[in-house]
Amino acid sequence: MTARCVMVLGTTSGAGKSWLTTALCRYYARQGLKVAPFKAQNMSNNARVVAPTLHRSRGSVPPEGADFPWGGPAENRPPGGEIGSAQYFQALAAQAEPDVRMNPLLLKPEADTRSQVVLMGQVNEALSNMPWRGRSLHVWPQIAAALDALREENDVVVIEGAGSPAEINLHASDIVNMRVALHSQARCLLVSDIDRGGAFAHLYGTWALLPAEERALIHGFVLNKFRGDASLLAPAPQMLQDLTGVPTVATLPMWWQHGLPEEDGVFDDRTRASGAVSKTIAVIAYPRISNLDEFQPLKNVPGVRLVWARAPADCAGADWIVLPGSKATAADLAWLRTQGLDRAIAAHAAQGGAVLGVCGGLQMLGEALIDTHGMEPLDLGNAPGLGLLPLVTQFDLQKTVRHTHTTFSALNGAWAALSGVAAAGYEIHHGQTAQHPAMAAGGDIAREVLPGGLGWQNAQGNVLGVYLHGLFEDPRVLHALFGATAPTLETVFNGLADFIDTHFEPGVLDQLIAP
Repeated sequence: MTARCVMVLGTTSGAGKSWLTTALCRYYARQGLKVAPFKAQNMSNNARVVAPTLHRSRGSVPPEGADFPWGGPAENRPPGGEIGSAQYFQALAAQAEPDVRMNPLLLKPEADTRSQVVLMGQVNEALSNMPWRGRSLHVWPQIAAALDALREENDVVVIEGAGSPAEINLHASDIVNMRVALHSQARCLLVSDIDRGGAFAHLYGTWALLPAEERALIHGFVLNKFRGDASLLAPAPQMLQDLTGVPTVATLPMWWQHGLPEEDGVFDDRTRASGAVSKTIAVIAYPRISNLDEFQPLKNVPGVRLVWARAPADCAGADWIVLPGSKATAADLAWLRTQGLDRAIAAHAAQGGAVLGVCGGLQMLGEALIDTHGMEPLDLGNAPGLGLLPLVTQFDLQKTVRHTHTTFSALNGAWAALSGVAAAGYEIHHGQTAQHPAMAAGGDIAREVLPGGLGWQNAQGNVLGVYLHGLFEDPRVLHALFGATAPTLETVFNGLADFIDTHFEPGVLDQLIAP
């Protein structure tokens, strides 16, 4: 093993682990080092598609218990599939090819007590049906093998934890926090969100609940989202160090627009716009919303105000209403109706307002959902749609996971600016959607505007549904719709690296990877 491992732990979810991990990936990559991110287990409905990796380990063999191919000829390399969006962005920040080994286990919640389990990029039905606590014994060999292979291939591996390492009810079955830290002997940073209050208690309590061998791996405390004069924190950081032996190595100022989406959900509900508002976009925030990170670029477009809508009042005055992806389309559609949002969307469309459905949102816009395999929770899979597009979606056991490059045909009405625009994105969906045969026979035809059944528009031109995720991340689409560009990811990553370089104590980041 050659890589030094740095791990970012948090006292809570939303403390800032994901963006700090991303920043560290770019910081170390700018030192000329070969860097990879890693998160053993991510629970998120924000996922990205990765291709089969071209990386190979340096002559290693799979450890005992690992049941997937490793190294060897190209046909045996780790497969492509899905990983958490955060690890996808972290790989780009590290200037590395995104790889399923960087997030070997992805849990995609479908209900409060049920998740789809994605192991090494592929849906695993056996693990999905297994009790939560029973999974760790089965998946740890694969997780350890993935981490070990990345360590062999890189100079630095930046590891992200999950939630808090001091969740003592989960400690015995931990596979994502301190078990990973001990396995890799990672030097750990513990981050707390000081804006929420209680940060020093969170840091001390987390440290105190860890066993001695795990405490020894904590090399620094980080205070995140601080507002005000940092000198007023004294003498608390020194008192904390006296109690724990761990220094506070950074106090990071509040930074609203660092450019990365929230990893765990819609943490930041504030609605802002850069400059005078010229367009308000309401994105329906249903409980199982997926891939919400793809709307991050809209926050950075001048004049655009982004609103997360959970009630009809949130849609009032919107120029666009967007129905995003969903991990439980029928269940989220039922929630949408309960909230009265179906009527708000129908009224908006009837008045000529622009409506966009993406993936699960496209499926909701149709006439009906058909679930013959019982894939949707609570037997909700067979349900009428919103009826804004004459389409029917049938859920299929086969999951479509792929990168897609396509070009819009001629569009009219609200979406005419997309006519002839080339776009690149990704697909992650179980449903297959087609024209409703009876309605097509009656003349109510949706115009197919993306080839291969990827997108349709209604006759009036104001309702558009697409299976393609990532539209707003494509600068060609962004320019066509808004005549503007958002900051590139390279700009965002370098800004993150500059930020931590400025605000960490001098030398700390280099000491973390020193021999």
